[in-house]
Amino acid sequence: MAREKKDGRHINLYIEREIIESLEKYCEKVGQTKTVAIERALKQYLAEFQKDKEK
Repeated sequence: MAREKKDGRHINLYIEREIIESLEKYCEKVGQTKTVAIERALKQYLAEFQKDKEK
């Protein structure tokens, strides 16, 4: 059975080599895709930003 498609958009980023290498090691260790890891990190960062903004 095919996975349900996400409602999303493609983006193209240029990220420092050190950061992308750390991301790749993290993803390999925890068994998750770079997309999932970046989405989770951004959600957490943006939630914290919004929380701080509302103070």
